[in-house]
Amino acid sequence: MIERQYERRGRSLRIDPDSLFDVQVKRIHEYKRQLLNALHVITLYNRLKDGGAAETVPRTVIFAGKAAPGYHMAKLIIHLINAVGDLVNGDPDVRDLLKVVFLADYRVSLAEQIIPAAELSEQISTAGTEASGTGNMKLALNGALTIGTLDGANIEIRDAVGSDNIFIFGLNAEEAEARASRHDPWAHYHENAELRRALDMIRAGAFSPHDPGLFAAIAHSLLEEGDRYLVLADYQAYVDCQERVARTYRDRSAWTQKSILNTARMGDFSSDRTVRQYADEIWGIVPVRVPDAAP
Repeated sequence: MIERQYERRGRSLRIDPDSLFDVQVKRIHEYKRQLLNALHVITLYNRLKDGGAAETVPRTVIFAGKAAPGYHMAKLIIHLINAVGDLVNGDPDVRDLLKVVFLADYRVSLAEQIIPAAELSEQISTAGTEASGTGNMKLALNGALTIGTLDGANIEIRDAVGSDNIFIFGLNAEEAEARASRHDPWAHYHENAELRRALDMIRAGAFSPHDPGLFAAIAHSLLEEGDRYLVLADYQAYVDCQERVARTYRDRSAWTQKSILNTARMGDFSSDRTVRQYADEIWGIVPVRVPDAAP
């Protein structure tokens, strides 16, 4: 499916079916933090270029989603993801270990293919910003393990599947609210060499050599404009958690067990249970028995 879509766009891309399918499919918005995922991809790329292949699990990072027509920053983030993908996928030093894919025209028929294939579900919104979220439920019901903040339905999923079968990282809602008033993005930039390197690549035009200033507004929003959604504050915790994901994935038996338990314990999120609860607690209606059809 991925390869066919790229071929229709006049490009060639080969995906390793045995790689970790790391999936973030949702509306493109700064609070959903596709940027955090992109920074991790850049970090993985840099580690591979520095000779870290032995520590790397082959990974295919899949993005999909749409931006509101007037949402310039969201569209710029989509552009950056595709530009990072162009660099990564075209580099023979890393292409057997890392692929980056942005699937165009995200829709139900595409979700029907992506969600069952996903192994890692990215639910990484800034804690306190996601009202609920149902995409994470669909992915978890289909066997994907969740990496996420304690936000929205991630909290309920953790309680249902068990903390051993989910990857939680970063600030919780209370911590994020407290941090917002005293967040210093430049401190993270100066203290974290890998983060600084990734941001400098964006600022210097490493992903847009034809237009070096193309993505400057992204770095500017994270550094000069205060990093409203605490991307830099959660960066290291996210990278550390992704290392835990990779270690777990290397043990295919352990990963499979977690995936099975994850799906088995997600039954409470089924539509049958949901509709029944709505009927009992909100609508105040009772089931009506349908008579058997006449012989």
